[in-house]
Amino acid sequence: MSKIKQTEVIRGVYWMEIPEADLYILCGCPEDATKHLMRLRLIVPTEKDGVVFETGPNAILLSDVALQNGKFCNLAEFPVLQMLYRQGMLIPGHPNNTGRKPLLLGASDQIDAQMAYIYRGNYGLVSKEEIMATGESAERAEMIMRMKLKFAFGRILETGELLDHRIIEAAPVEIRNGATIRRTRTNIFEIAYGDETVTIDLTVKRGRNDRSAYPLGFQSIPRDYFSVIHSGQGDGWDINRPCMASILVYQGKIYLIDAGPNISYSLTALGIGVNEIEGIFHTHCHDDHFAGITSLMRTDKRIKYYATPLVRASVFKKLSALLAMEEDQISNFFDIRDLTFDTWNDLGGLEVKPVLSPHPVETSAFFFRVFWESRYLSYAHLADITSFDVLSKMVTDDATAPGISQADFDQTRAHYLTHVDLKKVDIGGGMIHGEVEDFKDDMSGKIVLAHRSEPLTNKQKEIGSSAPFGIVDTMVADESGNLRRFSYEFLHTYFQNLGRHYVRTLLNNPIVEFIPGTIILHKGRVPEAIYLIVTGTVEKIRSVDNVYNVISAGGLIGEYTGIHNLPSESAYRTVNFVRALRITAASYRELIKKNDLSELIDQRAENREILEKTWLFGESVSPPVLNRIVDAMVLHRYEAGAMLDDLPSDAIFIIESGTIEQLRDGRQPDILDCRSFFAEEQVLFGITQAFAYRARDACRVYEIPGAVINEVPIVMWKILQSYELKVIS
Repeated sequence: MSKIKQTEVIRGVYWMEIPEADLYILCGCPEDATKHLMRLRLIVPTEKDGVVFETGPNAILLSDVALQNGKFCNLAEFPVLQMLYRQGMLIPGHPNNTGRKPLLLGASDQIDAQMAYIYRGNYGLVSKEEIMATGESAERAEMIMRMKLKFAFGRILETGELLDHRIIEAAPVEIRNGATIRRTRTNIFEIAYGDETVTIDLTVKRGRNDRSAYPLGFQSIPRDYFSVIHSGQGDGWDINRPCMASILVYQGKIYLIDAGPNISYSLTALGIGVNEIEGIFHTHCHDDHFAGITSLMRTDKRIKYYATPLVRASVFKKLSALLAMEEDQISNFFDIRDLTFDTWNDLGGLEVKPVLSPHPVETSAFFFRVFWESRYLSYAHLADITSFDVLSKMVTDDATAPGISQADFDQTRAHYLTHVDLKKVDIGGGMIHGEVEDFKDDMSGKIVLAHRSEPLTNKQKEIGSSAPFGIVDTMVADESGNLRRFSYEFLHTYFQNLGRHYVRTLLNNPIVEFIPGTIILHKGRVPEAIYLIVTGTVEKIRSVDNVYNVISAGGLIGEYTGIHNLPSESAYRTVNFVRALRITAASYRELIKKNDLSELIDQRAENREILEKTWLFGESVSPPVLNRIVDAMVLHRYEAGAMLDDLPSDAIFIIESGTIEQLRDGRQPDILDCRSFFAEEQVLFGITQAFAYRARDACRVYEIPGAVINEVPIVMWKILQSYELKVIS
């Protein structure tokens, strides 16, 4: 019988157990890894000495590559929490508390990053000085630290006091009890016990997106004037639902409240393309509200990031640890919009008031309101609150002791019980979550209960409502035609010099809706119509040369082939519910001809095709943004054997044809072929090329200035991911 048992959890994640060595390893820990283990019953309830707790891993193998497919591969916070608390490794007197700590295995840089990230996930900001650096007064900083220390049982612990680790290199390293591990090459590991060995590959292939623990059906969401979409009611352990979150729709625009695990999957199910997101309101930095933040860095514009400076500092320090990136660099991926505590911040008619919510890390509860028909309509989002019973036990008259004052308790209670039209509350219970009983006398119009994995009890049902995924509470319906307005804005951006009346002519066409999985334009067919995507996401597929692109709101389908009456070389297929403006090809062709735009459109289409064939630009970059890029492209030609030593120092380069050797001292040259790009370090860090380059054969290389792509977060994100992989290879 085999001594080592290996189970694939999801692609790129494995469960490894060696019972004789009492070793159970989670190999790879992306978002929701514990939910996948629960679903496969690799984590199950058990009992010992009358105490019920969970089984699970006691070690985690980290990926050598922190980012794959644009997402975090190493998010050990919740797996570690499961070990410490749900398995009981840290609980005093627990039968599973034997003095053995959870174990991290991996490269030294990844272990260091995880230690720092878990530290920030446990505590957020860790000193009065860090809190005051966000603009808080010394008195308020003292209050926050006292509260934080009470949650931390009086002391901030270094992560090393909670976890053990083993650094993996080429030579075998003992894990525990005779089991060893070594790295054979990047992200490839060999685990051995006795005379058995097993190889683990933590590489996640591009295009594989089957990493959600729960299925979600597709829905068509209205773009209301003011509404709340319930996009998550579960917690970090719920294997059937996304974590607690909401989506605000204001004047048809999409605003997220938090970015939990697999948020891109949730958005796809709701028919929302990532480029449609106007902004995010962030409550705090725990992974069940934070892990999906990389999806918001994968857009063709900077999404507005709304948070108080206190919460933002906590979030960015955690993100900085994960990415091994300076905090000021993270700001380049977002449009930072700081909010003021206890004040109605007016965001163009959508008003938001954040209030401090007691929690182990810096946390805001949010109140939103919109003025309509002589009164304000309001929504409160109370994520990760603390029950009144727990808070009352934190009250102390000693102004120097860990805890809170009676005035702090009274203010928090008043905030939580504020009367609103719609309120979503955390009823997760325990030491750091809310209790439904606290809201039994709350007279708000509707209370939605969230942040729990168990079904509601009858007593809880008497107090609050449920909200299945995708349910919408419409507070003000759309009567102004938001989809038409979006269509006009997209067309105006695309045709910046086109007369207003011509844009309105295009606009005077029907908006049609496609269900998920519909082919809008078949490969090999001449388009009868050109479609402007208004909401949703469309795939562009050309299997013959392995081209796969994602087209989101603002994209045009069938433009070039429709103008020239040519068969389409690609198939265009809806990913989710899609709404599009349908323009007949003949009328579009006539408008282009009348305004002498054919040559410009043809040139742009040719250059866009070059970019869309690459991984770097082939996802969620809309045509208007691609047009800005192609207008700045410069072509360089090189003969075989030529050194590329005349390239600008602030640009990235795309190989359109030919191959290039990437040279490093003392190493075999890396071969870069068609569609590859190079010189990432120049754009990322403003440093000169780290490598030398030589044309292996005749080459055509396009230069793209850094100033152009610095404004496109998804491109910068992919450049960062590519550079990290290149450096560790």
